[in-house]
Amino acid sequence: MDVNGVTSSVSTYTGYDSTAKKAETTGAADAAKAAEATTDNGVVYEPSKETATDSAKKTYTPNTQLISQLKADAEARTAQLKSLVEKLISGQGNAIGKADDIWSFLRSGDFTVDAATKAQAEADIADDGYWGVEQTSDRILDFAKALTGGDPSKAEEMRKAFKTGFEQATKTWGDKLPDISQKTYDAAMKKFDDWAAEAGVTE
Repeated sequence: MDVNGVTSSVSTYTGYDSTAKKAETTGAADAAKAAEATTDNGVVYEPSKETATDSAKKTYTPNTQLISQLKADAEARTAQLKSLVEKLISGQGNAIGKADDIWSFLRSGDFTVDAATKAQAEADIADDGYWGVEQTSDRILDFAKALTGGDPSKAEEMRKAFKTGFEQATKTWGDKLPDISQKTYDAAMKKFDDWAAEAGVTE
């Protein structure tokens, strides 16, 4: 029996190829780096080009304290004016019933006033007076801004309300309002224009 047939063997062992292993390792490392780079690039933070004002609009809230102050001031001044007129009416012997139609009485101009009342009235309607064009138109705008929290996008809405009020006052007066009222209207409208311009709105 041939012992060589049993004991002989064919070497099937392949030697370790360090070059192939190195290339395999390098290729795997490169692939891992490429994947990592792709992943990293996918989460890179790029700041938004939008400004803070684009994403978060300013909040406007009514200024209730100023509204109350303006109301109280107007009521006190109106009461003062009414008191002057009532004294004028009663002082001239007019029946108290006439006071119910106080506007027609004033509109007629058929009355005289004492020096003190005249001086007070003139001071009140002077350019720098409480009922003068500038102060009155300023109060109209202050009140509109207090109601809207100063939001210029509401300027046109407030302008319409002012126009409605002016029309109602004209109707109550019973005729075209005095010249000072028209000047106040014009001044207030100009101030509404300026306010609306802040929001890029033009009439």
